[in-house]
Amino acid sequence: MKQSATMLGLMAGLAAAHGTVPSFSTDGEEHGGFLLDYYYMELNGQTPPATAGWYAENLDNGFVAPSEYGTDTIACHKNARPATSSASVAAGGTVDFQWSAWPESHIGPVLTYVAKCDGDCAEADKATLKWVKIDEAGIDLATQKWAATQLIEDGNVWTTTVPATLAPGNYVFRHEIIAMHGAGSADGAQNYPQCFNIEITGSGTENPEGVVASELYTADHPGILFNPYGTLSSYEIPGPALYTGGSGSGSPAPAPAPSATVAPTPTAVPSATSTPTAAPAPAETTAPAPPAEEEECPVLRRRRLRREARRAARMHARQFS
Repeated sequence: MKQSATMLGLMAGLAAAHGTVPSFSTDGEEHGGFLLDYYYMELNGQTPPATAGWYAENLDNGFVAPSEYGTDTIACHKNARPATSSASVAAGGTVDFQWSAWPESHIGPVLTYVAKCDGDCAEADKATLKWVKIDEAGIDLATQKWAATQLIEDGNVWTTTVPATLAPGNYVFRHEIIAMHGAGSADGAQNYPQCFNIEITGSGTENPEGVVASELYTADHPGILFNPYGTLSSYEIPGPALYTGGSGSGSPAPAPAPSATVAPTPTAVPSATSTPTAAPAPAETTAPAPPAEEEECPVLRRRRLRREARRAARMHARQFS
């Protein structure tokens, strides 16, 4: 009976896994994130592996509604609790967030925040962490392409450049897509926040003041209660002002940060750049697959993930539209 319950739980997790970040990389080094499977492992008395990704119970369609903006649920998702492990990135380096299948219908902005911990982030209080926005991207008004669409085209990977000016220390990174396909109605936007413990190293000296999660958004903000359809002439990215050392371009590949702004900009999605994660997938061959124990080449792995993600995204778009 326990085995049957476990299998049912895993199936439920997979059905709802279009809004999670199962892995991420810091300066090219890959790390495991929190998997929905781990929830069911705990439910059945098993101990999941330690990861840098925060635990969260986003088991349905995986989103936080605007009606929950005033609670700590918006911090790192439903019933979130701190990760027990941590990754590391150099100030000025990059973090690549690998999303699970993302539906094409779920258009919207992509954002990344950081909050410095007083000590070990494994003991962090999500209600009191103060978030600083370091990366944002909305819609490219010239092409009418949303940041979430760009993410899909890049194999469901989003790259955030860590500001070189940030002081070293233990941080929680909060990465998020806000799906806007239902945002024309009250309480229709869908937030998909994910959190990770990442130490920032380097010689930066700035410790910008952030805001607590319950003050990040309001349900009636023009970037939250907003009809995303038709030809748009403007869009105000929600949330606090972008940190002056942060990236307003949300580049899908490592790139120098653009000039700083003091408020969210209406056009934030970059044009695609040539990187390993966005390279054209090679033609399928009939060559035999390598032995299971052989480690897959990182470049080939990224290309394979990109192909699989595109197929999955199309399937999920039909399921969740």
